[in-house]
Order: sequence, then C-alpha cells, then structure tokens
Amino acid sequence: MTIAFARSTPAPTGRLLSIDALRGLVILFMLLDHVRETFLLHRQVSDPMDIANTEPALFFSRTLAHLCAPVFVFLTGLSAWLFGEKYAGKSDVSAFLFKRGLFLVVLEFTLVNFAWTFQLPPSVIYLQVIWAIGLSMIALSLLVWLPRWLLLTLSLAIIAGHNLLDGLHFAPASALHVPWAILHDRGWIEAGDSLRLRTSYPLLPWIGVIGLGYALGPWFARMAEARIRQQCLLLGGVAGLLGFLGLRLLNGYGEQPWAVEDTTVQTLMSFFNITKYPPSLLFITLTLSVGLLLLRVFERLQAHRWIRWLCVFGSAPMFFYLLHLYVLKVLYLIAVALFGLNHGSYFGFDSVPAIWLVSGLLALALYPAVRWFSALKSRRRDIVWLKYL
Repeated sequence: MTIAFARSTPAPTGRLLSIDALRGLVILFMLLDHVRETFLLHRQVSDPMDIANTEPALFFSRTLAHLCAPVFVFLTGLSAWLFGEKYAGKSDVSAFLFKRGLFLVVLEFTLVNFAWTFQLPPSVIYLQVIWAIGLSMIALSLLVWLPRWLLLTLSLAIIAGHNLLDGLHFAPASALHVPWAILHDRGWIEAGDSLRLRTSYPLLPWIGVIGLGYALGPWFARMAEARIRQQCLLLGGVAGLLGFLGLRLLNGYGEQPWAVEDTTVQTLMSFFNITKYPPSLLFITLTLSVGLLLLRVFERLQAHRWIRWLCVFGSAPMFFYLLHLYVLKVLYLIAVALFGLNHGSYFGFDSVPAIWLVSGLLALALYPAVRWFSALKSRRRDIVWLKYL
C-alpha cells in the first residue's frame, strides 16, 4: 500500500536531525564494539555467540552493535533519496551513488584494511561493512531507475527470501565460488599465493536494505507532514517487532533455533542470538524496526541538546570511522609498548565495564575533531571530495 502525504504542511526544517542523530548513536555503538575487539581480544566471542561461554554483559554489549550495519545501510538509501530531492533527480543520484560506492570499495582495500592490520603488503584483506555499503551503493545506482513500488517489492523480497539460499554452497574450484562468496556465502577467496580475501559481509541482503531505505525516502520529503511520517515510523517499527517475535517463536526459518536455558537471562540470550553474516531476515527485521522507532523518538526530541551532540558524530560518519580505527590501533600499540602483553599474545582489559569506560572517554576525546570536520564540510561545499566523507 502506498502512503500518500499531505502537500499542505511542510515538514519542519530541522527534520533531518533525527537521521544524523540515529547515525551518531550507532556510530557510538560501533566505537564500543571496536574497543571490545581491540582490548578484549583474549575474550573474543564467535559468531553466532556461544551463550554458554559468554557473560551477559559482553553478550548484550555485542548485541548493541548489531544495530550499526543495518542502520548505516538503510540510512544510506534514505539519504540517497533525499539527495535526489535536493538536486536534479535520479540522474544525479545514480551518478553520485556509483562514484561514492566505488570510492568506498577502494577505501576498504586501502586505508580501512591497513587500519585493522598495519600490514604492507597485506596478506589478508577483510571485506567488511565499508565494502558492503560501497557495493550496495553501486547496486542502488542502477535500482533507482525502477518504479518505487517495484523497488520496494524487490527489496522486501530480497530481505525476506535470501535465507532460502542458505544451503547453497560452491567449492573453491567452482567458477561460482567467488561471485557466491561475495553475494551470500561468507568465506575465503584465494587471490594469490600470498593474499586472501575474507568476504565478511555478503552483499545480497544489504542490497535489499539499501533499496528499502531509498523506497521509504518519501516519508521524509520536504512537503511530507511530520505527524504522518511519525505514524509511519511507529507503525513500521511496531509491526516489524511483532513480526520478529512471531517468526522467532516459530523457531524455524532462516535462523539457528533458540532454547529455554537454565536461567531467564540465558534464555533471552538464546532468543536474541541471531545471525549477522549474512544478516538473516530476523536480524534485519529486529534492527531496522528498532531503527525506525529511534528515528521517531529523535525527531520528537530534536530540540534537546544531547540530540545535537549525537548529530555531530552522525554528520561526518566516514571521517569518524577512519579516525577511530587509527586511534584505536595506535592506542593499542602504545599500551603494548608501555605495559607489555598481559593475556598471552594480547594486551587487554579484564572487564566489560572497562570497555564501556574507554569507549566513553574516546567519544569525548574524538568529539572536537569530528565537530571540526563537520563544520568544514558544511562551510567548504566547493571542495568536492569532502562530500564523500
């Protein structure tokens, strides 16, 4: 069903604060998760997480980070629609998506991968979220030409149906191994005698997510009525959560089964232990439903100072992404140099609260640099490359 917006009441001029605020919130969740990866390496958890060997504080800290990739990709699609509304239309959108998507793919292979490994030449390249966003943008550069109803239908079909392909695998010797490893089957690609690629973020479901974000763009049109938009966000979020609960209780399609455990907390951990690589229907449904509800909350509270604080992080996401990766790597090397290795092959903290504390301190420390870059982007619109960050 297509929801028509009244044309008589313009949306408030500050309406986009909700988008930047949500992006800023998930950036902070991402920071928390990357601090965990850097300084709790001696207590890494598998994916999906083993609830029998993972304490609740670590499990739910990791679960918060599940919001990051789906919200980033969804908001990328939504922002692409808003870009088209602001400028000439689909031609500009398609060209920008293709160029920025290609830029992100190159960035993943270079600056991002080096930030994780500090290895030149690399022996392993991890194709992660920046790669997935970049290729999704390239795909969307073609999909924007579809009628909105068809794009919405196709996106929902991909999100809902890609788990039907979970049992399909191709051996490394097969000609289909590489394309399928990129599209859906997380795995290794041998690129030479001394280089391997890890497709950590299979692409197909992310194309559905970015397409959904673009298709819902009219909810945020300049002439869209705020009251109706907020109703749509509420209905979409609640319907998605109910759908998640119903499908999860069935304990079937596209997901590992959950079970009643010895304690209530462990049962909840089992229930919310959902698959991210590739993201299952339940994973996307839960995270995007929460994202829609947060968009509504942030729009209604956008006058609050803390919303504007989140917006600073959300207004320069790629700059923050690169900055925090290099800061974390340098901090780790400094810690090892000063204190040595205290957990076998790693230096790290012993408690999850320490990870939260370091994350909070880092957010405060990085805030001035992000605010400066955000202001630079806003002030120097004549510098073309800045808009890619």
